[in-house]
Amino acid sequence: MSLKAVPIWVCANHFPQHSSQLGGDLFVPKRCRFVGYSRMECFAGLSLERAKTPVEDDKPLAKPDLGVASIDVSNTNQSLGFHKDLNSLPKPLSATDFSSSLDDGSKVRVAYQGVPGAYSEAAALKAYPKCETVPCDQFEAAFKAVELWLVDKAVLPIENSVGGSIHRNYDLLLRHRLHIVGEVKLVVNHCLLGLPGVRKEDLKRVLSHPQVVAADGIRDTGAVASSRAAEIYGLDILAEGMQDQSDNITRFLILAREPIIPGTEKPHKTSIVFTLEEGPGILFKALAVFALREINLSKIESRPQRKRPLRVVDDSNKGSAKYFDYLFYIDFEASMAEPRAQYALGHLQEFAKFIRVLGCYPMDTIL
Repeated sequence: MSLKAVPIWVCANHFPQHSSQLGGDLFVPKRCRFVGYSRMECFAGLSLERAKTPVEDDKPLAKPDLGVASIDVSNTNQSLGFHKDLNSLPKPLSATDFSSSLDDGSKVRVAYQGVPGAYSEAAALKAYPKCETVPCDQFEAAFKAVELWLVDKAVLPIENSVGGSIHRNYDLLLRHRLHIVGEVKLVVNHCLLGLPGVRKEDLKRVLSHPQVVAADGIRDTGAVASSRAAEIYGLDILAEGMQDQSDNITRFLILAREPIIPGTEKPHKTSIVFTLEEGPGILFKALAVFALREINLSKIESRPQRKRPLRVVDDSNKGSAKYFDYLFYIDFEASMAEPRAQYALGHLQEFAKFIRVLGCYPMDTIL
């Protein structure tokens, strides 16, 4: 059997004195290489080329021109849908800014979808307690804000324990060349808010937008939002725990322009996306590469390919059959610094036409 050539990132945990980012889609230590594309052997300094199969909008991210002193804010603000005036945002960061950033996020600008007081903002503040949050109208605006160096990171929801996956963000992960560098799990606590002095019995209707209640001063109208929204808009909390299920949890992803170096000192999770060759049992074989190495899969999501949704297969004398052609998104609980994860992805290449590592990052174990 043969292994296909894939892009590589070098894991600095094995060779920190020689580590370098090679701009691909897999973390593999420099001491390991594919020999004859048939087996893994120890050897230093060999990288493999990226698989050439194009998938969806998998285009290289254009590097920002850091020599440009200004951006056409009038057009950018309209197209990206930011709440803030982009002129108020700091200039693009330099390498010095990154090296001096503190762990508490005091020098980090984080984009999120929604308005101040949204749960996405709360997730950003959980990840970086002293960060500057930047609200965006749309999910894609948050992606673009990171790509354009307007912010350092974006925190976006990917799944909810009640509502399921946010498919839009799965599609945007593939369309944009950002990297997952962390996750945040946040308990949803819906509160009933009202103007100061208003009782719950006085309410005649309830909205889902606290800004309307606060701005218009409507005393017989309440709002369902977070406790932080009550602080921001000067509203009273009339009741808490308004959600249908008490264990309502949303998982968010932290996205950045550059990946982080994976470690083994704490539990890590790796997110990948791939497509498979046609054949009976091919998905079973693909998933078995993780089971064989005792790697737990915490998430699997399938999405039809947007530009090539149908696969035509002539598998009978009655004519051609048409099937959806899928992308598979998987989260597995292992760090790319571990050999078992590296070997699992090498094994997966036997069945995958395309594979991309979206990120390897520490798991959020605190609610």
